[in-house]
Amino acid sequence: MVLIVGLGNPGAAYEDTRHNAGFMVMDRLTEAHAIKCDRIGPGQSFIWGRGVIEGVEVVLAKPLTFVNRSGFAVSELLRALDITPGSLIVVCDDCDLPPGRIRIRKKGGSGGHKGLESIIEYLDTEDFPRVRIGVGRPPGGEEELRDYVLSPFNPEEKRELDDLLKRAVASIETILGTGIDHAMNVFN
Repeated sequence: MVLIVGLGNPGAAYEDTRHNAGFMVMDRLTEAHAIKCDRIGPGQSFIWGRGVIEGVEVVLAKPLTFVNRSGFAVSELLRALDITPGSLIVVCDDCDLPPGRIRIRKKGGSGGHKGLESIIEYLDTEDFPRVRIGVGRPPGGEEELRDYVLSPFNPEEKRELDDLLKRAVASIETILGTGIDHAMNVFN
């Protein structure tokens, strides 16, 4: 079984923001594979659903914690499902990638992403795959980064968002179907 977690912030105020790219990918995966994500996890920290993608049993989940507290929800779900971090795939936004780019990694640091930092801290390992969705950086620099990731995609980005989300879904299907090395060669 593989646990696929999309990172984002709960609530309507954050629904269409760059920081919720992981949630958007989860929504597309649930639609594409008719997986109903309506179960509330132990401790009320995530919603999830179970299904099959590319012949692999999966659990798709969205933490109900804010991004910077994702580690709590992810560790709770791993324990509840008795899954190791090696069978976890995290999907999140990435400000260091230009808008529209996808980067898949087998493991690694957080790259400054607070949600990945939280997961690494709670799991005490960096050894889990991740799919990063490029959202770019604000023109003003670091001081505007927080507001930028919590703002909606601009009109130009929205025109490209559908294609980006389709490619992100395809990248996860490829990881599950033919392996992460092949997916990295195709999508990175």
